[in-house]
Amino acid sequence: MLMPALVECVPNFSEGRDKAKVDAIIEAMKMDGVYLLDREMDADHNRCVITLVGDPVNVAEAAIRGVGKAAELIDLTKHTGAHPRLGAADVIPFIPIEALTLEDCVAIARRVGEEIWKRWKVPVYLYEAAAQIPERQNLENVRRGQFEGIREEVKTNRARKPDFGEAALHPTAGATVVGARKFLVAYNVYLNTPDVEIAKKIGKAVRFSNGGLRYVKGMGVGVRGLAQVSMNLTDTDQTPIARVYEYVKREAARYGVMPLASEIVGLIPKKALEDAAEWFLQIENFDSSLILENRLVAVMSGKLAVGGIRAGVEPFIEQLAAPTAAPGGGSASAATAAMAAALGSMVAGMSRGKKAYAQYERPLTVALARLAELREQFKAAIDADAESFNEVMAAFKKAKDHPEAQVEVEAATKKATLIPLGVAERAREVRQMIESLRPMTNPRMASDLTVGVSLARAAAEGALANVEINLNDIKDEVFLADVKQRVTAVRS
Repeated sequence: MLMPALVECVPNFSEGRDKAKVDAIIEAMKMDGVYLLDREMDADHNRCVITLVGDPVNVAEAAIRGVGKAAELIDLTKHTGAHPRLGAADVIPFIPIEALTLEDCVAIARRVGEEIWKRWKVPVYLYEAAAQIPERQNLENVRRGQFEGIREEVKTNRARKPDFGEAALHPTAGATVVGARKFLVAYNVYLNTPDVEIAKKIGKAVRFSNGGLRYVKGMGVGVRGLAQVSMNLTDTDQTPIARVYEYVKREAARYGVMPLASEIVGLIPKKALEDAAEWFLQIENFDSSLILENRLVAVMSGKLAVGGIRAGVEPFIEQLAAPTAAPGGGSASAATAAMAAALGSMVAGMSRGKKAYAQYERPLTVALARLAELREQFKAAIDADAESFNEVMAAFKKAKDHPEAQVEVEAATKKATLIPLGVAERAREVRQMIESLRPMTNPRMASDLTVGVSLARAAAEGALANVEINLNDIKDEVFLADVKQRVTAVRS
């Protein structure tokens, strides 16, 4: 069953010492369909991080209300803390969780930014994927100079004008930075020294903008009498947390110090910790399904069953065979693509770590990470495709009695087109990745790669057939042109 659309919002407020104020902000954000997952207060940073998840419309409204309450309670002219800040409600990112894309979160961020200015007269800058100015994709650039510096510079420097609002900051609430991004892990490493200059040097070395690790932002601060390397990890699939820790540890050794402890602020995806365990324990051919709890969840949710491989796949095959329109060819294509990615993972995993293929350790590791990501996307598309078909049928039924609902038919049909189109594009990527594995994996497994390539090709063709059958019901010429261009690219 397809889960409803879910978005995560992680507002950062410039208050980490007064619990009553933080409680009031959270109270203002309470709404039906919005769930509080976490709250973190840090007195040294004088900052709190709130994690919300829920229905996109209500989460957006909750964030807007939170900004209003923060503007009411927090006075930046009296605020001090180790963490850089521009606003009382400093940063508000939106992150896609379920049935949403990053582009959907960009639209949410821009609507929220506009409403914050209209409702509270707090100016807004857009950052990350929502940025309208390339230089503002990086939060560091937006916030450079902080509240004190920007409130003067914005009056004369047109490049610092907010995306929403006038060329002036709110006198006490500053400005809010709103954006859309992937899941971010706030990760800090404490050093066994009070020398903040060392932490600053390490922060500079580790962050990507200075030539460090990709998807890492870092700085050095003093916290509780210790030097801390404070970091944001924007893609732990591409740059695992274990690699970041080892990098900091190596840099610290240059200055005769070492990590004392590390901390996570807010939440972290389970997969990031599983990757760290694999990294440090060096488990050969590790897969998340080896974890007892993961296997238990899979069994209890019906993804696996007692009785071997047949018992696990038979329910889906029988669903396809049933005299119902969904699941159908689109779901079958997604499942086929998932199997192709799984075969690629198997072959890469069987070769990685072996002495004969040591020179390919890095590309095999990268391939395994990407294939795992694609596999999850294909599995999600199995249900998503069936659900989108049901939505189209429901829209057609409604339009019979309410002609004005015809617009809903086109919207549902577009969605039902984009899901298999995404499957086709990713299946093409899988096919190319599997082909690239041939020279760096065990030749005895060439037949598995051949099967993987064939499955990926079939998945792409099947998915495109589902795309093209929908196009006759769509009138939007711009949408049609874009889809046809993407279909041609898949077939090239």
